[in-house]
Amino acid sequence: MQTERIRKAESSEPANLDPGDFYYEGQYLVFTTQYHLKRGYCCNSNCRHCPYR
Repeated sequence: MQTERIRKAESSEPANLDPGDFYYEGQYLVFTTQYHLKRGYCCNSNCRHCPYR
């Protein structure tokens, strides 16, 4: 049961994101500059599209 729930979460689109907030690069979800600006701060994770560097 737990494994099934994990698979469903992995296969579904991210919740609470607008079009243009992210894209997929292979299996990875990449957040865009639009997303980072809406979030409003830097998380210090060296994100590819971070406007706060």
